[in-house]
Amino acid sequence: MFTRRSMMIAGAAALAGCAAGPGLASPVDRTLVRREGMRFTIGGEAYHYAGTNMWYGAYLGADAAYGNRPRLARELDRLAALGITNIRALAGSEDSPLRNSVKPSFRDRGSDYNQALLGGLDHFLAEMGRRGMRAVLYLTNFWEWSGGMATYLYWNNGGRFIDMNDPAHPWPEFPDFVAGFYWSPEAVAMYHDYIRAVVGRINTVTGIAYADDPTIMAWQLANEPRPGGSEAIGRPNLPAFYRWVEGTAALIKSLDPNHLVSTGSEGLKGCLEDAQCVITEHSPDSIDYLTAHIWPQNWGWADPQDLAGSWPRCEALVRDYIVRHVALAEQLGKPLVIEEFGFPRDGVSYDPAAATSFRDRYYGLIYEAVEASVARGGPLAGSNFWSWNGEGRAQHEDWRFRNGDISYLGDPPHEPQGWYGVFDGDESTQRLIRGHVRAIGAAPAQT
Repeated sequence: MFTRRSMMIAGAAALAGCAAGPGLASPVDRTLVRREGMRFTIGGEAYHYAGTNMWYGAYLGADAAYGNRPRLARELDRLAALGITNIRALAGSEDSPLRNSVKPSFRDRGSDYNQALLGGLDHFLAEMGRRGMRAVLYLTNFWEWSGGMATYLYWNNGGRFIDMNDPAHPWPEFPDFVAGFYWSPEAVAMYHDYIRAVVGRINTVTGIAYADDPTIMAWQLANEPRPGGSEAIGRPNLPAFYRWVEGTAALIKSLDPNHLVSTGSEGLKGCLEDAQCVITEHSPDSIDYLTAHIWPQNWGWADPQDLAGSWPRCEALVRDYIVRHVALAEQLGKPLVIEEFGFPRDGVSYDPAAATSFRDRYYGLIYEAVEASVARGGPLAGSNFWSWNGEGRAQHEDWRFRNGDISYLGDPPHEPQGWYGVFDGDESTQRLIRGHVRAIGAAPAQT
């Protein structure tokens, strides 16, 4: 918890900001992450970072039966010891009928949002701030595991929904259905109301308005928003998708002009494999930087039954995907972050004792690209691996999440628990992370 002294410092910074004259940067201004062309800066100095994903941060932070504040402190201390300075986390979930959606949620269809979970987000941000960390917060989800856009549709279309991976609705029916969200003014309006509540929030732990909090690096429109799953649906959806991106980003900037905004996109894989789609999606001035997600097993680039045999092709495709996104970032003149990248453990295992030799090779590819970009002053400024399991462990022999489980892992409820996340005992992967932190010169930025 913040001390009385740190609260006084925060208050003094805010007062100093009010007193600063035109053209003078306030103390708060000097601690915010800014964008200057293709680089991030803090106080005029370049900001590069090694980060992770920890969707469940607010859940651990909640003063509720499903929370665990002592564990949250331990996990953040472990990450800080690794040199991790940036955490991407969930800041919005919807009470959903969809199978595998996490419960409890930040909101239901009404406007009385879950104050215990929002308080958990407050606590999470306060604890991150104490450790000099930065947060990237996504406000809804294209996918079902946190309710997401499909739930906003369900609340406004008479109760219709389909589940991901339902044999009666094979791929790509689910993403094609979810993309109807962009065409529903009622669904988007409900989502925008939630944005107003969260972005306009005052942290109950620190007393600092979210819009002024240097712990927050960026808001994201959603986790992995897509115009659809197929060309037949996604291509006609593009105008509505672009309008939603621009309108939502403009709303966030109107509420909080201090912080960066990004889409949360996978990049080309989330944009019909179309470079022009990525360019148009990220062209608005209100979108500050590009994001890319890279999932070799999910995309068929790596065969978990034969990681050694499929590795050469996988490596080539990963390198090419990075090169193409660097080129897109250079074309737009904006920074790029590889904010999700994951790889399975050896032997198709979810056991924390299983080896991670090919995962470590894969992390090395990503980190090599970031290090090369940092060295040459390129746009690729940071990365967030997916994801941090820490001391979390699967609670069931089938490795599946069940409602009521509170030993959260970085693998969300719809995935096997232990598939992609990094455990506290994964020493080889953690050595790799520490080496990368040294290579890019990342260090905690004072907040």
